[in-house]
Amino acid sequence: MYRWGPIWSRRVGQFLDHVWWNTKVHGAEHVPKDGPVIIASNHTGVIDGPLLHGAVPRGSHFIIKQEFWDSPLGFLMTLAGQIPVDRKNGRAALVVAQQMLSEGRVVGIFPEGNRGSGTVQSTRAGVAWLAVHGNAPVVPVACLGTRPTGKKVGYVPPPRSRLHVVFGKPIVVDTERGEGGNREVMTRAMQQIHQGLAAHVEDAVALTGIPLPTH
Repeated sequence: MYRWGPIWSRRVGQFLDHVWWNTKVHGAEHVPKDGPVIIASNHTGVIDGPLLHGAVPRGSHFIIKQEFWDSPLGFLMTLAGQIPVDRKNGRAALVVAQQMLSEGRVVGIFPEGNRGSGTVQSTRAGVAWLAVHGNAPVVPVACLGTRPTGKKVGYVPPPRSRLHVVFGKPIVVDTERGEGGNREVMTRAMQQIHQGLAAHVEDAVALTGIPLPTH
């Protein structure tokens, strides 16, 4: 795991955001300046990862599907300090991400698991597990404009496309254990994050006027 990877890869992301594309970043001040942080974003297009990597005001380690490492450029993902995840069994990736959080780093995750409409109709348990076991706040994010309606999930916007990244206020999950124990804590955390992220995406659409893809 190359901890120094985000030092250079974030600059690549910034170049893509502001030179190749025309990206407006809203609410970056909501990302804590130090300490462990989880960046949780909706997911509509293939460029959401690099777009966010450049927009986060700190170096970040994103959990990204293993398939990207299987490509000829997979070694760049390793050098960039990103975290591969086997979507059939994501435990190993979560353990690495938890270690990054314990070191006070920023971990990015797409809780929906797959690219889709970006409405956050459902979230997987991994983000809640990280929030609880990593003792980290979750900053909800909306990536908008990366895939217009009618375009396939692999669509790459042309140069100077107007894109938006909207950060929201951190969600601090309730980790108080009641009679239900750990299961109750996890269920409550999942509900908090899911509802908070879904509501944030709606607010971001209203703020920017950029709709989510309908198909």
